[in-house]
Amino acid sequence: MDAMFDICYLSSDGTTIEPDDIPQTKENVWILGKKYSAIQDLDRIRRDISSIIWCTYRKGFVPIGDEGLTSDKGWGCMLRCGQMVLGVALIRIHLSTDWVWSPETRDPTYLKIIQRFEERKQAPYSIHQVALMGACEGKEVGQWFGPNTIAQVLRKLVVYDKWSSLVIHVALDNTVVKEDILAQCNVKNDRGDASDISDSINVSDWMPLLLIVPLRLGLSEINPVYVDGLKICFQSPQSIGVIGGKPNQALYLIGCVGDEVIYLDPHTTQKSGLVESKSTDEQKEMDCSYHCKYASRIPILAMDPSVAVCFLCRTKSDFEELCINIETNVMKESQPLFEICEKRPSHWGPSNADIDLQNTSLFTEFEDVDRQFDDSDEEFEIL
Repeated sequence: MDAMFDICYLSSDGTTIEPDDIPQTKENVWILGKKYSAIQDLDRIRRDISSIIWCTYRKGFVPIGDEGLTSDKGWGCMLRCGQMVLGVALIRIHLSTDWVWSPETRDPTYLKIIQRFEERKQAPYSIHQVALMGACEGKEVGQWFGPNTIAQVLRKLVVYDKWSSLVIHVALDNTVVKEDILAQCNVKNDRGDASDISDSINVSDWMPLLLIVPLRLGLSEINPVYVDGLKICFQSPQSIGVIGGKPNQALYLIGCVGDEVIYLDPHTTQKSGLVESKSTDEQKEMDCSYHCKYASRIPILAMDPSVAVCFLCRTKSDFEELCINIETNVMKESQPLFEICEKRPSHWGPSNADIDLQNTSLFTEFEDVDRQFDDSDEEFEIL
């Protein structure tokens, strides 16, 4: 099976590609909140990167939208980045932070997670579901999403998937409001009785939180004043990366080393198919297509300034630790990326948690007001 996985990483003429994924440096490498040595931990870095669910363009899926699109090539890269963030969150919640994938993996919980991203209409986070929910954000199927749009779409979709046992909170106006998050993550306030929660989650008064903070870090390019704050985010134990990219290309930024960011690139078009029970060679090959052996790098200053930083707080203590980190490190920067406050400013009006997410027409009307100053989605264009 390892040979099957390796086939994906040969050049067109059949020669082995020598990767330039991690530089040989004495500086620490940070991947999804974990610290590594570039020299001593290279195999472990690659193992952990290949364990991330890698979502890419696909072709040959069931037609979607009025135009009957059967591929998302050219328009779906931001949607795929959102899928990858959610995939990391689900792996950490339902398996563990240190869980490792291999081509032989047939863990039923892992298979349940991967099936949620397959190209079929019934899958909770398929390209079909993500693209169609985007219509509630004013994005027709085939239109480009920005970081904020994909965050809002995922927030709505997760409500319909009880098994995921996850709350998504999107912090607006560069502000994380503790009061809103605590209200959302209280099990009784959000999902009803504890009997609704997945068996794999310990019943407590806290629903795991995926916190997404959309930001604008400059006009047409990253302002260097934000670089240190971005590094602090990547180094947070709760970090599950950044939805962003370089101009005109969405990328899933999973970490940093020195003044570079490390990313997974969704711009590879693969065939559609099902992993199911991973019992046939075709299903095993399809599972391998969801894992990338080597990451890539770009300078931090080459990033597009529109991003969304993502954190996973599996427990309330995780959230409290994150808040302390934001207050003592992020907010101490000369130009903080964002801030955290105890209570919702009175002029903001009702919180998102107070609105029935399944009443999408009501939600869209509210969001048009709440996000009137957010123009981040205009910064990415279809190639």
